[in-house]
Amino acid sequence: MKKYITLLLILCLAIVLAAGCNKSSGDQSWENVEKKGEFVLGLDDSFPPMGYRDENGEIVGFDVDIAKEVCSRLNIELKLQPINWDAKEQELNSGKIDCIWNGFTITEERKKKLLFTEPYMKNRQVLIVNANAPYNSLSDLKGKKLGLQAGSSAADALNSAPDFKDSLKEVIEFDDNMTALMDLEKGGIDVVLMDEIVARFYIQNKGKEYRVLDQELASEEYGIGFRKNDEKLMSKIQETLKEMAKDGTLAEISNKWFAKDITTVTAE
Repeated sequence: MKKYITLLLILCLAIVLAAGCNKSSGDQSWENVEKKGEFVLGLDDSFPPMGYRDENGEIVGFDVDIAKEVCSRLNIELKLQPINWDAKEQELNSGKIDCIWNGFTITEERKKKLLFTEPYMKNRQVLIVNANAPYNSLSDLKGKKLGLQAGSSAADALNSAPDFKDSLKEVIEFDDNMTALMDLEKGGIDVVLMDEIVARFYIQNKGKEYRVLDQELASEEYGIGFRKNDEKLMSKIQETLKEMAKDGTLAEISNKWFAKDITTVTAE
């Protein structure tokens, strides 16, 4: 009987190992990228400072600089592919892009559908008002019009605060944050809900008279999203980010954009 049980356990172990090997061998995500020599990064090209178009129409940004360095170390070309942010997951799953990398917030709901790297930056969802507006708290915004980017984590943050959402007069969705801020400036809406990193960069660099309220609606972390089965590709990018954290390159890029290192990648 003992011999029979031992043989059965060995057989079960062999099946498990074989399944694992088959799963690994079936994942050609990195090999496919390496073979074509090109890594297609899907992004919203109006999301400064993570990824946006400069005065010459060139796509630049913090995430763009990191991705360029990653691809350089992996000896592949980086292709920046602007996408409809509201349809980002469809773009990824259709195979048009290899990843979503542009201030992409990690959420439990997204983790059910996508494979994420470890977080590389922290962020908050904050409320932006005109500098002279008489609003200082969430309660001050009762009966007001709020704008946000469609399909963004700001929408998720708002949905997670039902009492605040119900207190608003109207929620208006825009194609991007910049359009929402322009409408705020014109008085079409009273407040914009958006990423703090983007908001503070815009206020500092554009010289706009906006103000960030002290109360946040949610805290979050940024990661890079891949198709659920693309484990090899995700791991390759993750390993390279850790190398960049270890040798100081991540800190160098962060200092360029934010005057300090705000990355959270651990060097192992």
